Amino acid sequence: MKRFWILLLTFAIAAPSLKAQDTTAFERPDTPEILIKTPREKDRKEKTKRQVVPPNHNPKTATWIALIPGAGQAYNRKYWKMPVVYAGFAACGYFAITNGDDYHLYRDAYNYKMGTDPDVSDKAKREAEKYTGENLVTLRDFYRRNMELSWIVMAGWYAVQIIDACVDANFLYYEIDDDLTLHVEPKWEPANDFAYGCGTAGLSVKLNF
Repeated sequence: MKRFWILLLTFAIAAPSLKAQDTTAFERPDTPEILIKTPREKDRKEKTKRQVVPPNHNPKTATWIALIPGAGQAYNRKYWKMPVVYAGFAACGYFAITNGDDYHLYRDAYNYKMGTDPDVSDKAKREAEKYTGENLVTLRDFYRRNMELSWIVMAGWYAVQIIDACVDANFLYYEIDDDLTLHVEPKWEPANDFAYGCGTAGLSVKLNF
C-alpha cells in the first residue's frame, strides 16, 4: 500500500514537468523556418521555362553550316547527334560501295560472256563460267539497283541532317515548360432570358503546355 502512494506521489510531481517539456517541443519554430527557405512553386516553374541560347546564335547560320555534315549539330551544341549523322553516312557509303563493286563484277562477267570485253579480271571470268548470260544480266541489274538506291538514301540522309539542324536552331528560342497538364472540368451554362430550356451542360478541357 505504501508503494502505491509513493508511485502516485512521484507521478503527480513529474507530470507538470513532462507536460511543459512536450509543450516546448511543439512550440519550436523549426517548421516555419524550413517553409520560408523553400522556393515558391512559381519560381520553380519559371526556371523550367528558361532556355540557354548560345550567344550570337542564328537559325539561318545553322542551316548554312549544316551543309557540312555534322557541323549544324555542333553549332546547336547537340554534340550527341554528330556520331548518329556520321554513322548514317558510313552505312549508306558502305552499301553503295559494296553493291557498286558487285555491279561492276557482273557487268564485266556479262561482257566477257558475250565476247564484247575479253580484258576482264580473273574473278569476272570465273563468274562468267559459273552463270548463264541471262543470270548475269539479272545479277548485274540487281546490284546496280541497290547501288543507286544506296546513293539516293545517302542524299536523303544529307537533307535530313540539314533539316534537323534548322529545326533544332529554331526550337532554341521556344520556352518549354515541364508542366504538361490536362484539366477536365464540368461546365454548366444556365438558360438566359432569350432562350428556352434549362441550360446546357458539358465538359471544359484545358491543356497547359
